[in-house]
Amino acid sequence: MTTLPDQPRVLALANQKGGVGKTTTAINLGTALAAIGEEVLIVDLDPQGNASTGLGIDRRSRSVSTYDVLVGDAALGEALVETVVPRLTVAPSTLDNLGVELEIAHETDRAYRLRNAIARQAELAAKDPTGKTKRFTYVLVDCPPSLNLLTINAMSAAHSILVPLQCEFFALEGLSQLLQTVEQVKRTLNPRLTIHGIVLTMFDARNNLSNQVVQDVRSTMGDTVYDTIIPRNVRVSEAPSYGKPALLYDLKCSGSQAYLKLASEIIQRERRLKAAAAA
Repeated sequence: MTTLPDQPRVLALANQKGGVGKTTTAINLGTALAAIGEEVLIVDLDPQGNASTGLGIDRRSRSVSTYDVLVGDAALGEALVETVVPRLTVAPSTLDNLGVELEIAHETDRAYRLRNAIARQAELAAKDPTGKTKRFTYVLVDCPPSLNLLTINAMSAAHSILVPLQCEFFALEGLSQLLQTVEQVKRTLNPRLTIHGIVLTMFDARNNLSNQVVQDVRSTMGDTVYDTIIPRNVRVSEAPSYGKPALLYDLKCSGSQAYLKLASEIIQRERRLKAAAAA
């Protein structure tokens, strides 16, 4: 019997609403996971490429991007770019991803391009005796703010969905649509897909509305919501303009500390999931 290579845990960061902290969470959660010893890949699927920019990857150096991987012109390994963070790698995005849907819309495997690319990378890493081929333990996919073929590829590749939700009015608006999409993908494309958790972002303790949103989301979604809340923080907002994660820009700020706690909470959930699966 053939032994399958160890597959990384794939988490897709998805919410069709923009400005909820998907990219910020991808960058800083990835950095936090790498800081505690995980080998992390961030796959940037947003045509804006902000996760790539926020990790210091210049647009001119993105000669191979996730677009090339999805249309079949390159393997995932060819798109990988090292970041300034040890154990954190990125597969960058470019505006070319705006055309992915047109390019592969008629292909039978159009929803599985990313899943196949990640599986192939894991297979090559397992077969490489030199250890030079990157073997990842976590893959975080930064999705665009829409429920299009790029997001469907992320959900088809993912084990779980991580949903950033801002602590603002109408926070729950659109969440039901996202959950319906997840259920549809689970039924038709990816039976293993689950919601890993909802992370509340941009929390302002001085704002009564933020506190009310936290109560509303927790009463509606229960244990799905992570205990960790990401505060609204100036240092976190400044960090991308320097091409750095907040954890490198200012480790001691409240935002950086919150992302370290979130990484720890995610690892704990992963351990519980493993234990439940083994039982």
